[in-house]
Amino acid sequence: MSGNGNPKVSEREARQVAEEAREQDWRKPSFAKELFLGRFRLDLIHPHPLPATEQAQAGEEFLAKLRDFCETKIDGALIEREARIPDAVIDGLKELGALGMKIDKKYGGLGLTQVYYNKALALVGSVSPAVSALLSAHQSIGLPQPLKLAGTPEQKETYLPRLARTDISAFLLTEPDVGSDPARLATTATPDGDGYVIDGVKLWTTNGVVADLMVVMARVPKSEGHSGGITAFIVEAGSEGVTVENRNAFMGLRGLENGVTRFHRVRVPAANRIGPEGAGLKIALTTLNTGRLSLPAMCAGAGKWCLKIAREWSAVREQWGKPVARHEAVGAKISFIAATTFALEAVLDLSSQLADEDRNDIRIEAALAKLYGSEMAWLMADELVQIRGGRGYETADSLAARGERAVPVEQILRDLRINRIFEGSTEIMHLLIAREAVDAHLAVAGDIIDPDKSLGDKAKAGAQAGVFYAKWLPKLVAGAGQLPTSYGDFHPAGHPDLAAQLRYVERTSRKLARSTFYAMSRWQGRMETKQGFLGRIVDIGAELFAMSAACVRAEMLRTQGDHGREAYQLADAFCRQARIRIEELFGRLWNNTDDLDATVVKGVLSGTYTWLEEGVLDPSGDGPWIADATPGPATRENVHRPIR
Repeated sequence: MSGNGNPKVSEREARQVAEEAREQDWRKPSFAKELFLGRFRLDLIHPHPLPATEQAQAGEEFLAKLRDFCETKIDGALIEREARIPDAVIDGLKELGALGMKIDKKYGGLGLTQVYYNKALALVGSVSPAVSALLSAHQSIGLPQPLKLAGTPEQKETYLPRLARTDISAFLLTEPDVGSDPARLATTATPDGDGYVIDGVKLWTTNGVVADLMVVMARVPKSEGHSGGITAFIVEAGSEGVTVENRNAFMGLRGLENGVTRFHRVRVPAANRIGPEGAGLKIALTTLNTGRLSLPAMCAGAGKWCLKIAREWSAVREQWGKPVARHEAVGAKISFIAATTFALEAVLDLSSQLADEDRNDIRIEAALAKLYGSEMAWLMADELVQIRGGRGYETADSLAARGERAVPVEQILRDLRINRIFEGSTEIMHLLIAREAVDAHLAVAGDIIDPDKSLGDKAKAGAQAGVFYAKWLPKLVAGAGQLPTSYGDFHPAGHPDLAAQLRYVERTSRKLARSTFYAMSRWQGRMETKQGFLGRIVDIGAELFAMSAACVRAEMLRTQGDHGREAYQLADAFCRQARIRIEELFGRLWNNTDDLDATVVKGVLSGTYTWLEEGVLDPSGDGPWIADATPGPATRENVHRPIR
């Protein structure tokens, strides 16, 4: 055990825990998985799927009520100033049914589709990202989704009606010394009679300060009659021994109710266990497959707001005799914001509709949407700050105080920054997506590079791999992307040629697959350590997915007669911008400073360059880098404040 009580595990053991938690099978097709394998399956996403009429009607009716509530009841500036969401706002959301947007109607929820749930989050987030985060944490990763996936009928009947109308939920996995490495989870759930006793400390518990119900991940020790492992539990926030020790404060999302939660001898009945012992991580990861779509929803909404402000400001702000939008340097930024916003909405709506129809496996699509949305939204907000100049760096209150429009541009930059960390950092998302993208290779050739496998197993795997690659590699040489007539439906008269963009996607998909194969042949067992390479592979795949989604959405809008020509223009602009980024990423696959960077890092960690740090003072306070999380009774005041 470490000083914080975390189990000592090797890198291999940690990877094994993560591997056992992921879904092993692909029972349904996946557009993104095929894309990484060099197979451009446009038929899986085109024609663009659409919601049923009654689903759309119900969604639009709720959005109308929610819009009115946001306009009249939510004061985003007040939440930013006071760093707290007023209780009246949360009470109003409960009355509106917003806590139950994704909960089935038979349990008192609204039963909205993923598409309309995302539209609701984007709408709320445009007024207050903190309120949107509260709703998302409650429904996307909080208790409703795990119950839907793995709860018993009795658990659903007991808790879902509460969660739909009155009770706020939180998801507790992270610990002070455990982030994306759950193998080191220290919180324990010790079997005791007809229940369990939970001990431990959880960090960054979004909604934890105001939660009524929590999903807690804890390690059950293996013993007679208990298979043990990381397990999910439903815990009443008001239970004896539960203490919210701190309400955390952040760079952005100032109204976020995020805290540190301590469990000391908290008794939980066995009936509150979700799924079997040891299934907790799998439940968590499965929850995130669709739960991750909430973040790109808020990112797409942020892009829409950035575009509005960029348009309005750039048209009235003049420099050197003309509006700044007419200057090429600023115009390029506006074009990037407009085209990328179109693409983010395309990725989001396509992934969400696929999730609603449940016809495809979208674990890679959802992860790509989260990764791409969080990165691109941050870039758009940064460009908006630049377009606004000094006013972009100035707070909305300061602008208002001197008589100008209170535009919270610096706030959106701060608020969006967390999305690159929330629910899987960009670096972790790269590794997660890369693992899924190379799954087909590992399925046939994994034993070859596994050091624990015998020579006999390796020989057998070599034979299997030979058969697979003999069939697969020739298909990467040529394809529809080389035929000038392919995808002709995407080049209607008078519109930009999106067929050419799709041909590029098809060709590049095969190039991406070839690059992955070359890398696996070159590095074999060391492939998993080449995180820079894997990250670039994933980023190329993300761009190709976004290009595909943008083209399919543009064609859908054209056939519906809804801004079709303009949609084609935006899709074409986005695809051309994306192609430049893709070619740069391909260049960096093999021409980079990864090895040199590793050398420099060794020098930094060994103290070789400490002379470079001279000449400054460190304003940081005293204290340990990681707080002590030793289990035990609380020594601090309980700041838990349920909203009733």
